[in-house]
Amino acid sequence: MEDRLFRNAMGSFATGVTVIATETNGGAHGMTANAFMSQSLEPKLIIISLKEDAHMLTKIKESGQFSVNVLSDDQQNLSMIFAGQAKSESEFEFDYLDGKPVIPGALAQVACSVKSEYVEGDHSIFIGQVTDFHLEDGEPLIFSKGQYRSLEKSVTANL
Repeated sequence: MEDRLFRNAMGSFATGVTVIATETNGGAHGMTANAFMSQSLEPKLIIISLKEDAHMLTKIKESGQFSVNVLSDDQQNLSMIFAGQAKSESEFEFDYLDGKPVIPGALAQVACSVKSEYVEGDHSIFIGQVTDFHLEDGEPLIFSKGQYRSLEKSVTANL
């Protein structure tokens, strides 16, 4: 199986865009990611997956906590900054939720402590115990087939 074709196949699945954030002695840090999902309602658990060579991996292991920030469709610039694809003209100012750094204006801010970690393939999977969350109104930033996208219309469905 060719790696590029496999990436293309996986990129066909449209995802939301998040910024994972944590704070260590060196300050607050963020990283754009789309490997995120909810895992359990009772207890409230989420899952993130980080590549083994990601700087954020070491920082989350050190801090034992993180936040997941679901970006709105008007926060594409933040996604690009935290992905290292664009430069910010000023230092980014994080807000805080339950002592964890969060992205101001994100559609959802989910503060977590690390409950478990698993290494599989070239990624580490973190199970996060949700300690607090905050919601905003708006539409999500979408990523599919290597491009940012936005929703054209809403379809009501009960999943």
